[in-house]
Amino acid sequence: MEQLPMFENEDDLKRYYTIGEVAEIFGVSKSLIRYWEKEFDFLRPHKTGRGDRRFTAQNIEQVRVIYTLVKEQGFTLEGAKRELKERKVRDKERAEWIARLEQIRGFLVELRDHSADLSAD
Repeated sequence: MEQLPMFENEDDLKRYYTIGEVAEIFGVSKSLIRYWEKEFDFLRPHKTGRGDRRFTAQNIEQVRVIYTLVKEQGFTLEGAKRELKERKVRDKERAEWIARLEQIRGFLVELRDHSADLSAD
């Protein structure tokens, strides 16, 4: 997926964005953003004392993930929720495999170095 134009460089980042700005970025209605907020428990923008939503760059990235799944890839909301859970599991498994492979690599490097020491003697 391409980078959102407003985030091409870090100087363009603001601390908070209004719901209207977020809706405009994605070309959707503010009510749809509010609906997604209710449906996806991880999407929790800050709220002011008046109840106005303030979206961080992280929140916008979360909206982008939802938008991609629902609007671009055609997932239903339930399907998108399921996909996000499965991604979380896959990411955890991938991290575990990477850690295991790094341990094996460390062992093999030690073994190589040790055999080089033995052959040098």
